[in-house]
Amino acid sequence: MLQLLNNIQHKDLRIVTQRGAQWGDDFMSAPATVDEFRKLQAHYPIVFQPDDKGGFVPTVLFGLEAGENLFLDGKGWAADYLPLSVQRIPFAIGVAEDELRMMIDPDSRRVSRGAEGEALFLPHGGLTDFTENANAVLRALHEGLQATTDFVQTLIRHELLEPLVLDVERPDGSHGQLTGFHIIHEERLAGLSADHVALLHQADYLMPIYMAVASLSNFTSLIQRHLARGG
Repeated sequence: MLQLLNNIQHKDLRIVTQRGAQWGDDFMSAPATVDEFRKLQAHYPIVFQPDDKGGFVPTVLFGLEAGENLFLDGKGWAADYLPLSVQRIPFAIGVAEDELRMMIDPDSRRVSRGAEGEALFLPHGGLTDFTENANAVLRALHEGLQATTDFVQTLIRHELLEPLVLDVERPDGSHGQLTGFHIIHEERLAGLSADHVALLHQADYLMPIYMAVASLSNFTSLIQRHLARGG
């Protein structure tokens, strides 16, 4: 259960910053904000996952099945950029009295009660640089998610999303499928009127749309990693 971060209850906690399955990084996907698309598309496929409200959440894939993170190589995370939603763990945003508050998940595998990891508080109770940086990540994530909501609504309005069905052929001839996600509908994108394209450009949405399209080339390397690990 999340707790409001404070220098009394959590004064001795430390946060492990190494990357690996033993610290909870064994997940196949993570939410992303539209502001991150340029950095993310260099490494991961950007897809759109349906939510329970009839909308979609931009999502980056690290694997092709639940619990599979193909970017963990035993030495860390084999990519230069991690989504903000991953960077922020084990912290979260809370709202109290109309103010954003920094929360922590004390049960996260990243939380250490020993000598390992980064300290949250200075000896006199002030925040360490590590905690200040984590707070900045949370703020960027909060602002990015707000901008992403408008972006996704625009995609839905223009019917620019279509279901993804990815077929993966294994060396033994058997097949596996990745479903449950959507991608940019390239034919509909190409068929937009000049007026609609101009509106997307004015909203600064064309660039992230094309970044999402370009990111799909990362499926090739993701499949290769998956098959190399016996997927």
